[in-house]
Amino acid sequence: MDPKARYEKERLDSKQQRLSLILEAAERVFNQKGIEKTTMQDIAADANIGIATLFRYFPKKEKLIVAVATRLLEPMLHRFEYVADLPLSCLDKLEALFDFFIEDHYKLSTTFMVDFESYAAHSPEPMEDIPDFNSITRKISQVYSRIIQNGIEDGSIRSDLEIRDTLTTLINTFGIFSKKLSLQKNIPLLEADLETERQLDILKRVFIEYLRPVV
Repeated sequence: MDPKARYEKERLDSKQQRLSLILEAAERVFNQKGIEKTTMQDIAADANIGIATLFRYFPKKEKLIVAVATRLLEPMLHRFEYVADLPLSCLDKLEALFDFFIEDHYKLSTTFMVDFESYAAHSPEPMEDIPDFNSITRKISQVYSRIIQNGIEDGSIRSDLEIRDTLTTLINTFGIFSKKLSLQKNIPLLEADLETERQLDILKRVFIEYLRPVV
């Protein structure tokens, strides 16, 4: 690699590292203070960079909000793609997706995502970069559609069900319930009668047995 190409690569790598640093800092601060109360100065201070540097990457706070939300969806897309390509029946793939929510729900920034959904819903105009976020959600939906088609074809799901509507309803219900339990877990003084993982495991088994064909 010639010196000019090496310099350009190092510059791009440094820029990408700085971008990741900013997004990680923004996620932390948004989770701690909430989207509305967080200032760009708060994020710059957490990332240990100057405010001018932050504005070079994100000229508006709104663009940074959407970037954080989009980044948080990427692991879900990757897991859905991985599961969709496994040599398993649709029923087994669904169980793998339920396990993803059980294992990783507490690792996701649930507080931020709930705050983001409310912030976006109350925004007087569509957020500037919201198409980037919507693009990731569409990709997840498309991958899930592949899994549903797998269920229509492989016979692992009860034939008397409306498979597409049923599987969409179940995965959405499981995701929402997982998110709700995760929020409760983040409230220090709120004591649960039943462990979060235990509740999700029970719900998973109820759904799987409901979908399983009668032998």
